[in-house]
Amino acid sequence: MGNLWWYINRMKAMSLMEILWRLQQKQIHKKERKAFGNSKISVTNKVFYKRLERLNIDEARLGLNLSNHKYTSKKIIALFDVFEYELYKKNWHAGFQTKNKWPLKFSYDLDYKQRVDIGDVRTNWELNRHFQFPLLAKGCFVTKDPVYMNELVDLFDDWTEKNPFLYGVSWTSIMEVAIRTNSWIFCYCFLKQVKDAPTRILEELRVGIINMTEYIANHYSRFSSANNHVIVEAYVIGLSGIIFDYEPWITIGISILDTEILRQNYADGINKELSLHYQAFVMEALGLFIRVMKFNHIEVPITWFDILKKMSRYVSNCIGKFGEVIVFGDNDEGKILDLQGEMINYYHYVLELMSMLLEERYVDLSNVHENISWIFSDNNISEAKNKVLYDNSNCICYQEGGHTILKSRDRSILIGIDHAALGFGPIAAHGHADALSFQMFVNGFPVFGDPGTYNYHFTPEDRDYFRKTINHNTVTINDRDQSEMLGAFLWGKKANTKINNCIFNGSEAIIDLFHDGYAPVIHSRRYQFNSVNILRIEDRIKNILNSVNCILTFILGPGFCAQVINNDKIVISNGAREVTMNFSGTHDYVIEEDTMWYSDKYFKREKVVGIRIKISTNKDCTLITTISVK
Repeated sequence: MGNLWWYINRMKAMSLMEILWRLQQKQIHKKERKAFGNSKISVTNKVFYKRLERLNIDEARLGLNLSNHKYTSKKIIALFDVFEYELYKKNWHAGFQTKNKWPLKFSYDLDYKQRVDIGDVRTNWELNRHFQFPLLAKGCFVTKDPVYMNELVDLFDDWTEKNPFLYGVSWTSIMEVAIRTNSWIFCYCFLKQVKDAPTRILEELRVGIINMTEYIANHYSRFSSANNHVIVEAYVIGLSGIIFDYEPWITIGISILDTEILRQNYADGINKELSLHYQAFVMEALGLFIRVMKFNHIEVPITWFDILKKMSRYVSNCIGKFGEVIVFGDNDEGKILDLQGEMINYYHYVLELMSMLLEERYVDLSNVHENISWIFSDNNISEAKNKVLYDNSNCICYQEGGHTILKSRDRSILIGIDHAALGFGPIAAHGHADALSFQMFVNGFPVFGDPGTYNYHFTPEDRDYFRKTINHNTVTINDRDQSEMLGAFLWGKKANTKINNCIFNGSEAIIDLFHDGYAPVIHSRRYQFNSVNILRIEDRIKNILNSVNCILTFILGPGFCAQVINNDKIVISNGAREVTMNFSGTHDYVIEEDTMWYSDKYFKREKVVGIRIKISTNKDCTLITTISVK
């Protein structure tokens, strides 16, 4: 019954055009089932599309910096720094969170969402994105050590044998196929530089890239599902078109991106997914494609540069003096290219990429990510170091995108405020019910933190916990969520937010906000942050019901504890930093010791302290919270 209601609600989120497109896709699926459903043929066996048989890769068109001397020589990739790669490197169907495996069944029949009996599919997809393939091919090229080639051939043959085309979990997402295709392209182009590289492997890579690219071109995400996925898919279609010098793919990639870049981003530079991570993810895809377009003298639309400049400034503004980052919405730590083989500061890397492509610089380029060293020349990097560094020290309010970033004069304090829409499009897939919530860092430490994401597909309870209003630094009324969760990536009724006023002057910032997620009750909130490092939060509840129960939540970051002093203030400390809180009026204070979850890494979580202020009232009420940083 649960699945039935999900399908009903999902259909409600679709337009007529989307329903027709999905029916068309079903017809294509039927043809593919007839062609591949009984054969279990490898994607590298032959070119499935006759008109594409003669396409050949010109590896020079990828533009690798083959004179790069700043490289690592790893043979393993990071599986979220949670799972040991050596234990899983051939376990292509691993459930990860359990000992069970994903079944080798036709991909269109494979139910992979919230599979508690198997595991979180996103974890499995990380292994099947094949970042290890270009990593090993690069190792072959730079070290000449046969151990890299032996490992690559062994893994490649094992994967192609155990993952027939359209069979198994690695074929359940078009974007995953796209990221894998990108990995194969870089793998091929490195291998072409290796003397005596096996011609069989090169040929199978060529065939596989052709088949996967055409498959993506026939199935790329559209309508309500066309979010960051379609950006990545279009990038890879276009990239394949460039390296094969095949104009139809180039045209598809550019035309999709030309539409989606404007559709998916607000004019002020915030991506409509309203997730900083997915904004960076989109920027990486666009940056990688622009780089290869420019290298091959393909004109890049000027509008792409304009929006990327604004997007880069927004990401830069979300980063504090100590490298701390304001992150709202989902974060699954996804990436598109990894020639370094380790977990990294992803936002710094993406801003390095933007600094190479745009007219201004956003980060220090003295020690760039290895990706940058391989796709740009030493001269390119030297020239980029001389670009003017964007100044991200100021407070800024994004009225259209819906986020405000506040910083103290000495930049020791970083505050993020969420007054954005729930998310992008009718399903708002990556949004959280956190309207009017805030985060605060002091000297790089998260004093008041966002709970994070934790995982997508393992248990519905975990997925919901990290999206619920009660687990964010905002107000919950009558135990309701501001927006209605209908599935792991599906929302029903959505809270609408509005900014009434935003004033910045030399000594104070004032932001007035409200949302209607509890209608007919209205919650409004005013933030005031001044030059003596005091944050004043005024919550106003306009009540037309007989009685409401309000809970004001504060989630502390790891290592912080809270203590009530003289019944009128709370002292928050981690031994090195201290913050005090005062509240107007008489209310119930509850300090929940190690009961709330905090997750700043995918599939990692830890218990932290929470503070709850509880109010019951049958009339309008106001609560003022004063936070002082010493």
